[in-house]
Amino acid sequence: MARNDASPKDATFSVTLHGTRGTLPVSGPGFSRYGCQTICFELAVAGRRLIFDAGSGLHSASLGMMADGVTDFDLFLTHCHYDHVIGLPVLKQLYYADSGIRMWTGHLMPGRGGAAMVTDLMREPFFPVGPDCFAARPVFRDFLPGAVLDPAPGIVIHTARLNHPGGAVGYRVEAAGRVVAVITDTEHVPGAPDAAVLDLIAGADLMLYDATFADAELPKFCGWGHSTWEEALRLGARAGVARIGLIHHSPWRDDAALDSIEAEAVSRSPGAFVGRDGQKIEL
Repeated sequence: MARNDASPKDATFSVTLHGTRGTLPVSGPGFSRYGCQTICFELAVAGRRLIFDAGSGLHSASLGMMADGVTDFDLFLTHCHYDHVIGLPVLKQLYYADSGIRMWTGHLMPGRGGAAMVTDLMREPFFPVGPDCFAARPVFRDFLPGAVLDPAPGIVIHTARLNHPGGAVGYRVEAAGRVVAVITDTEHVPGAPDAAVLDLIAGADLMLYDATFADAELPKFCGWGHSTWEEALRLGARAGVARIGLIHHSPWRDDAALDSIEAEAVSRSPGAFVGRDGQKIEL
């Protein structure tokens, strides 16, 4: 897949990992270094803020943007399982009338778009109030996987369907002459690299990839919809990815276990890393 070179290579492009856990948040001293929050990433490029997923890490992203005076941004969901949307009801910008929020969803069935999903999430007995409590009026932009999105001048986003129960979407963000791929919640078939994923990550400067399991664990979790840190390295090498970020850590994977994975990953792929909450990557 060709890069989008609509904006200059020297433009600032940063990625902040606000949540790197999968399944549910964790707590305790054994999880202090890599963090406790579920998936949420912030991309700052071309004068825009792009948020990917609304896990519990969205609270940190929201506070950071408020501190920077940012009330206008795009939020892209990979899918709407609880660990990826649980932060939505407490997104601070939703409670300010002057906020401009565009929410993109591509995994839902026709007729069940983003607006319906938020209504389902925020209803009794699961939540005390509905989305009518928002002062802001978010714009819902539903799409089909495979669509090419253009949220702002100089930013092009390619999408593809991922192999996950209920569906999920992978993203390839092209801006400022750089490429960031977000591939979370996808299950690979051992020995058969996913062509759609390879297309999304081809030549990427940074790939954030679902590393929930290890290869040895995968047979016990067939059908769960997740991949392995070893598959991330194989895909990255095949697709010419510059840096591989391992994310969506299992709740039982404590700091010591993630240290071991990172050491092994770096020995096989220099520049690879295990994502940490609060980590910022300048591209």
